[in-house]
Amino acid sequence: MIEIGIDSFAAKPSKLGISDSQAMSELIERIEVADKAGLHVFGMGEHYRKEFLDSASSMILAVAAARTKQIILSSAVTVLSAADPVLP
Repeated sequence: MIEIGIDSFAAKPSKLGISDSQAMSELIERIEVADKAGLHVFGMGEHYRKEFLDSASSMILAVAAARTKQIILSSAVTVLSAADPVLP
């Protein structure tokens, strides 16, 4: 079986004239639409640069999980240096 999905890096809308909060709301809405459209997977990236809104991708996916029914929500990029419990 082929599974079809999409991913996002949650880039900040610097030139679109919308707030970070509005951009995040629209991202959650896109995940909901992907679920309703029958896509199988939505992957969320993780970035710590100021150009992105997804430094806490697991929290974004948690919000999406409360609003979706079938779609698999997954990490698409994990920054190992930030997730490694051995590093100070």
